[in-house]
Amino acid sequence: MRAVRFHEYGGVDNLVIEHAPDPHPGPGEIRVRVAAAGVNPIDWKLRAGALRQFLPLELPAIPGRDAVGVVDEIGDGVAGVSTGDRVFGLTGVTGATAELVVLSAWAPAPAQWSDEQAAGAGLASVTAMGGLSALGSLEGRTLLIEGAAGGVGSAAVEIAVAQGATVIGTASERNHDFLTSLGATPTTYGPGLAQRLAALAPRGVDIVLDTAASGSLDDLVAITGDPTRVATVADHARGERLGTHVVNAENDSALLSAAAELGREGRYTPRIEESYPLERLADAHTQAERGRTRGKIVISI
Repeated sequence: MRAVRFHEYGGVDNLVIEHAPDPHPGPGEIRVRVAAAGVNPIDWKLRAGALRQFLPLELPAIPGRDAVGVVDEIGDGVAGVSTGDRVFGLTGVTGATAELVVLSAWAPAPAQWSDEQAAGAGLASVTAMGGLSALGSLEGRTLLIEGAAGGVGSAAVEIAVAQGATVIGTASERNHDFLTSLGATPTTYGPGLAQRLAALAPRGVDIVLDTAASGSLDDLVAITGDPTRVATVADHARGERLGTHVVNAENDSALLSAAAELGREGRYTPRIEESYPLERLADAHTQAERGRTRGKIVISI
């Protein structure tokens, strides 16, 4: 199969398109012929070697954690899926930017989603849902989402609105109309946030989800007055120090199925900032490293 791989840690120049061995699913896994794959912050951090102490890779490695495609091989013990089914889902921490990928968690892709949208849904939706679940019931509560315009943040906005929350989202001013279209009340991040929130939510903010790791977690805890009313999916070290909920993304087919159901109901549509061809994965990584993305960056295979 064709794949993008890197043979050593470093910059985007290390990404090369080459032939790689075809993967095969083990027990409880499936293989899909990939139509599109997502680009996530963990992809370029792994490639750069920033996480090698925590997540060492066997090189060469194929970047990418989530993808959409058609099932073409099924491992032992798998039920409820057939060859030819269109699914989206998650591999381990690598492997998705290739013609074939093995998934350990998946769900049927809604017909309403394009391949690009389905490719951007996997990691964003399970991360958002995990962070929101840590905060308890959302019905009737006012939720602040820090970094609401990004891939995880934009997913969290729509999912939280679907669960009955009133959502305020922080983002740069250029993304305020975007947040409004998702169902959130936008505001800017940074100094003065507490004062801006007092005007937007006179009764206060009940709970907070941090998706940005912008260094604001201390302020977010102060806004709620209770670290257990704050969850972070991005600033793990500071969250553990402060006593907030610290949430890691899990390869959970149930969460993917829940996101897909919201998609079929028209209440969650993955937002795509840009789609690149496989040959331009280096450009996609460069854009992802700059941050400030609106929704997701994806790769069409």
